[in-house]
Amino acid sequence: MSKIKCQCGHENPYGTELCEKCGRPLSEKAKKSDIVDMRYEGSSRRSQTYKSSIIDKIWNFFSSVKIGVSIIAAVLITSAIGTIFPQKFYVPATTPEGYLEYYERLYGTVGKLYYQLGFYDMYNSWWFKVLVGMLATSIIIASIDRVVPLYKSLKKQRTRRHPSFMKRQRIFGEGDVQNTEESLAKAEEKLKAMRYNVKIENGAILAEKYRFSRWGPYVNHVGLIIFISGVLLRGIPGFYVDEAMWLREGETRNIVGAPGYVLENKKFTLENYSKEEAEKVFGEALEKNGAIVKSYTTDVTLYKQNEGALPGSESLEKVEDYAINVNKPLKFDGYNVFQMDYKLDELKNMTFHLVNKSSEESLGEFTVDLSDPEKEYDLGNGSTVNMLGFYPDYDGIKDGEPYSKSPVPNNPAFIFQMNTPDKPEGEKSFVAIRQTLEVEENDYAIKFAAAETRNISGLTIRKDKTLYILLFGGLVFMIGVIQGMYWQHRRVWIQEDTKGHLLIAAHTNKNWFSLRKELDTLRETVDLPAYIDRQDPELDKPEQEGDEEIWT
Repeated sequence: MSKIKCQCGHENPYGTELCEKCGRPLSEKAKKSDIVDMRYEGSSRRSQTYKSSIIDKIWNFFSSVKIGVSIIAAVLITSAIGTIFPQKFYVPATTPEGYLEYYERLYGTVGKLYYQLGFYDMYNSWWFKVLVGMLATSIIIASIDRVVPLYKSLKKQRTRRHPSFMKRQRIFGEGDVQNTEESLAKAEEKLKAMRYNVKIENGAILAEKYRFSRWGPYVNHVGLIIFISGVLLRGIPGFYVDEAMWLREGETRNIVGAPGYVLENKKFTLENYSKEEAEKVFGEALEKNGAIVKSYTTDVTLYKQNEGALPGSESLEKVEDYAINVNKPLKFDGYNVFQMDYKLDELKNMTFHLVNKSSEESLGEFTVDLSDPEKEYDLGNGSTVNMLGFYPDYDGIKDGEPYSKSPVPNNPAFIFQMNTPDKPEGEKSFVAIRQTLEVEENDYAIKFAAAETRNISGLTIRKDKTLYILLFGGLVFMIGVIQGMYWQHRRVWIQEDTKGHLLIAAHTNKNWFSLRKELDTLRETVDLPAYIDRQDPELDKPEQEGDEEIWT
């Protein structure tokens, strides 16, 4: 687009409101305004200049503050909704039913809708990541759209400005002084003592300090981008792991989320407070709660699969033995395995007898491994027991068939076929804990003999490569907050006009009261004209009698 040529001869980019060289107002809005808008030094912004192509429209969409605030509101609202019910990770690993049934059972129709809309695993959902990505895009584009013209304007700002620029500042003063050159010289010396950077050009002074504070909001934005990048990196495999694993005593399993590593549970140990210790520490709580847990530990062995081993092979290399305790995780290769929970006395094996009902004679016994039951058990002497059905967590009859609500052997039930020499065709019996059902009267029965139990350790596997990225992003953000809150960009212009009058103007992006105090200190030692702050009712009148009104 064509450039805008100012009366001073300087050519400004299209959309500029104040001349980059002299400060004259160029747009109709700037000409009609009593106080000039100094947010971006009146420079042109891309979003307010180019509006024709698709790229322009996308740029303008994301550079809008309203759109940015709307995206932030959407992220906050959805994040709040994600805290109404527990997220997927916090659903107990021993939950027998699926996630849909779990939410519907506990929270009814609202819970079912919560699951169907994807809020149960919201922070890992694609649409939430898209929303966070849109927020990052908005921050980046909005920052570039503003920081580039602001940087160029501050870098190119001139010392001498047109009187119209001076008179449109919020703080402005005009008047005659006895000796202009002496006033300018003293003002230069005093402003330097007040830690201003002073530039002098053709009888004009530009004093400036704390310009770096203008970049505070953009440093905030950089910190947010780093933080959001860390959040999004958590969705990439290898950067973030937070998994739960239940490991039974004697069991060896691949570690969830840590490919190539295998963990064996040697033993789980639970230690309670003795009665004497508990009475001293807990007092009445002991009577209400009974035994109080002191500590629980899982003794494990960590293995690593050898390089080049075929998938599914048992080529393992022992890494170390370790006792995982609360707050004492197993650490390896950036992973931490925490002891988080436990479950006592889960059924492991059940031993049964095949007996003759009339004589109570035992034809033999067999043991069922509840983790991997066999289909046939040979008792010798021509007697066998076939397993026709196994229901680890029996929960009654559903649609005419026995129903197991989970694969965990909490309440095992079996359908056995008993084959004996005198009953070669076999007899069927349904056997559950404290319950036996027969289609017709049998001559033989399965009777429970013994059971073996084992404990289960609840472990959490965590790995977080993004933690330092998040911490660094937070640190950068706080630097930007401090930078923008505790310092203010201040400028003072003092110059002589063509009529021999001395003009003084000042601007800051915040804390005008402090700026006025500095100007008062300056006027105590330097002969300068009185000034007014057009937005302060207490200073809306000349400071001394006889001062001429400087606003028409």
